Amino acid sequence: MSTRTVRAPVRASGPGRVLLATPRVDWLLLGAVLGLLVLGTLLVWSATAPRDVLTGGDSTAYVRRQLVNGSIGLVLMVVVLVTDHRWVRILAPVVYLGSIAGLVLVLTMGTTINGSRSWLMLGGLSVQPSEFAKLTVVVGMALLCAERADWSRRGVRSFEVIGMLVIAGLPAGLILRQPDLGTMLVLTATVFGVLAAAGAPRRWLVLMLAGGVTAAVTAAATGVLKQYQLDRFLAFTNPELDPRGAGYNVEQARIAVGNGGLLGQGLFDGSQTGSGFVPEQHTDFIFTVAGEELGLVGSGVLIGLLAVVIWRALAIAWASDDVFGRVAAAGIACWFGFQAFQNIGMCLGIMPVTGVPLPFVSYGGSSMFASMLAIGLLQNIHLRSAAAQPTRFLA
Repeated sequence: MSTRTVRAPVRASGPGRVLLATPRVDWLLLGAVLGLLVLGTLLVWSATAPRDVLTGGDSTAYVRRQLVNGSIGLVLMVVVLVTDHRWVRILAPVVYLGSIAGLVLVLTMGTTINGSRSWLMLGGLSVQPSEFAKLTVVVGMALLCAERADWSRRGVRSFEVIGMLVIAGLPAGLILRQPDLGTMLVLTATVFGVLAAAGAPRRWLVLMLAGGVTAAVTAAATGVLKQYQLDRFLAFTNPELDPRGAGYNVEQARIAVGNGGLLGQGLFDGSQTGSGFVPEQHTDFIFTVAGEELGLVGSGVLIGLLAVVIWRALAIAWASDDVFGRVAAAGIACWFGFQAFQNIGMCLGIMPVTGVPLPFVSYGGSSMFASMLAIGLLQNIHLRSAAAQPTRFLA
């Protein structure tokens, strides 16, 4: 009896027979995402139905659009999942340039909402290019790392770190000009995670942290940041400074979450939610609906599902047998992790209000599409890694 090693997963089917086993998608990751989509749709419905009823509108308008967004997102996920990884690499520069073009168009002909010029109006559809920029930056940086044959031995060198920062710096500068502080913070955390996963020297990570603090102080001093954005940071340190202005959102969010208690007031029965006291409750402050109506238990389930998504992304990065997959998956995990922490943190009053959506949960098409594309890429990396793992069997 002897052993052999093959490059594809196999399973035996009777004496002397060996059949190839088709690699499976990460069902745990997919199940967590589907759970978030369902929960998010219910929360959006609950947040918008009372307001639309009071104004005489259609109480199902937002939830129907959210269902469409989720369905399109699932299609995009499947398209990326089944695409050959070589095409992903070939198309990455084209998608990156398209993202840059979208950010430039926003600055020249974009629509300003809540003080930030971040949206392009295409007919009746609003698109936020900065959401897609998060994914294209991760893919672009990972692609640059993948060009190194000796990465596993030495990590990226200084000139390659500079190249990665250039890839991230161009969209970051355009996003800062909008100005979209929330997306800028998420992008900065994502870039930091990608550099760490790529094995960048520690001095570059320290320099990036120092540079980020310097850039923030400079932006505040030179007027790049608007006054309302500075007021949000002041309100974060002390909401009582402006309880009817910048501190209003923070106070109302805390009240809504506090109302929920252990089990919540019940879906569609939240007092703060039904009265519309929390602004932007179906988008940036969607977690307050979960806190008030589903309580500690329900909001804990939501956080748990997000934790599963991040865990699986890190697990896929760890198991990946190539540089591109490892760095890209780690970057997506950092993106989802920091954005979820920022969104939930501002609802709880432990982070400043910056206006970022909760992945897979908040209402909106651009965030949903970008997040689902990222899930498709994770599944693509997972399938490729599973197919390449050597398997030993008896002959």
